[in-house]
Order: sequence, then C-alpha cells, then structure tokens
Amino acid sequence: MANKPNNPIDEELERAERDAEPQPVEGDDADNVENIGEALQEDDEGVLSAGDPEADVLAARVAELEQELEQAKEQQMRTAAEAQNARRRAEQDADKAKKFALEKFVKELLPVVDSLEKGLESMEEVSETHREGVSMTLKLQLDVLEKFGVEQIDPHGETFDPQYHEAMTMVPNPEMTPNTVMEVMQKGYTLNGRLIRPAMVVVTKASE
Repeated sequence: MANKPNNPIDEELERAERDAEPQPVEGDDADNVENIGEALQEDDEGVLSAGDPEADVLAARVAELEQELEQAKEQQMRTAAEAQNARRRAEQDADKAKKFALEKFVKELLPVVDSLEKGLESMEEVSETHREGVSMTLKLQLDVLEKFGVEQIDPHGETFDPQYHEAMTMVPNPEMTPNTVMEVMQKGYTLNGRLIRPAMVVVTKASE
C-alpha cells in the first residue's frame, strides 16, 4: 500500500509540540543557573539575618529618634507650664496692683478720720446740731473708705492680736482677762484684707 502523503498541517503541529517540550540544560548554561540560585539564596539569608550590621545601625537610629521625640514632648510641656505660670503670676500682680493702688492715698486720709473722731469725742459741751454734723461727716468718710475695701479695726474688749494690734503699754486690771485690749488709743485699718495700720492699744496683764 502506498504511503499516505504527509499533511502540511499535521507537520506544523508536530513541530510545535517538539518546540514546547522542556530542553535539558547542559554545559555552561547549567553552571550559570546553579550560580544564580546560590546568589539568590545568599541575598535572602542576608535580608533575614538578625545580625546584619546595617539593620543594627537602623534600629539604633530609630531608638535615638524616639528618645529625641520624647525629650521634645517633655520640653514642650515644660515650656507650656512655665508660660501658664508666668501668665498666672502676671494676673496676680495686676490684681494686687489694682487692689492696693489706693494704699498710699488711704494712709493720707486716715489722719483726717482720726481728727474727726477726736473732735467728736471732745464735743461734749457743743450743741447737738454741731455734734450731729461732725458725726455725719465722719460716717460719710468711713462709708467712702469701706466702698473701696478699707475696714476699720476697733478691738476694744478683744484678745490682743499682734498681727493687727500694737500694744503701747500693759497694765494690770483685775476686772478683765489678761492679754485683753482694754483701751484703743488709735484705731487700725486694713485695705482688702491687708493691714495698712495696726490699732494702737492698751493691753491688760495679770496683777502682780
């Protein structure tokens, strides 16, 4: 039987199948493939190695930056606290300056009040009309002072307090408890709670 002529299409298919089959690597090509595989393995081990000097340097740098960041935060907090304290002190100083700005002026007015009080005490033989006029003037003066934070210290009959009283003398008085103010020679005054003049007093002491 005569051979069947080859079909050109079948020949092309057979040729394509042969080209698609994997070819063995021989000679220099095989060596190159082996060397590339070893190099890749070495690179992977280098990246994953914990003892890599470059990795240690980077880790140390990260730790240093974190420490610097923490120090910067602490410095910022201290600066903010100092600024707040400075602002609070400035407000307190301004408040004190406002409260006690009249201190010198008040001290100048106190002798006027003292004169009115002494004058009122000595007006026993003067008409009631004159006494009433001086009394009203004195009250008006004290009301004005009180309006601006001035308070009078009149400690007659109270226990002697060296913070607000100045003892001019001490005398025995069996009718009063020792260390008691028995007489006020000059009244004291405070301005917004701060003493601007102590009360001058006579204090009792125990009988000898």
